[in-house]
Amino acid sequence: MLILRLILVVVTLMLVVSGGMYVLTRNRRYLKFAWQTVRFTVLLLVMFGLLFVLERYVLVAWRVLL
Repeated sequence: MLILRLILVVVTLMLVVSGGMYVLTRNRRYLKFAWQTVRFTVLLLVMFGLLFVLERYVLVAWRVLL
């Protein structure tokens, strides 16, 4: 969980800086970077969530059946 918190803090800082750079320069590549960062973060969180569900329910159920 510590890794997830660290990732979320870094992503938040990246989004704030990217948004600030867009406001200052009006360059759309900063918005594109922010959107890619959000998509990657959501994908990463979904993967962590699936691994959590796998560990919690599937592997425990497998152990019960054996």
